[in-house]
Amino acid sequence: MEEHSLPPSWDGSVVLEIGGDVGALMLRTPPALNGVEIDLDPDDATLPHTHSAVRERQLVNGVSYAAVYPNLKAGLYTVEGSGQRVLIHGGRVTEIDFEIS
Repeated sequence: MEEHSLPPSWDGSVVLEIGGDVGALMLRTPPALNGVEIDLDPDDATLPHTHSAVRERQLVNGVSYAAVYPNLKAGLYTVEGSGQRVLIHGGRVTEIDFEIS
């Protein structure tokens, strides 16, 4: 099955259902990572491994690039490719910048 790139998203076009012990992550990246899928591994082995593609995000004040990970169970995760550790809190969107290792 062939995957195809998604077009840029616009300000307010990402809808997240968070609350209780479910949060989300917005991983801001450099433009060079546009279209790249970045894996996110939970410390809790009972939780699923997930990934998201970096997309161009059209905002009112300019353009940014980010991967969005919705519906994450609260806990610690590792961002593949950078080794960064991120703590996801339920009911919140955590935002971090991708650090190239």
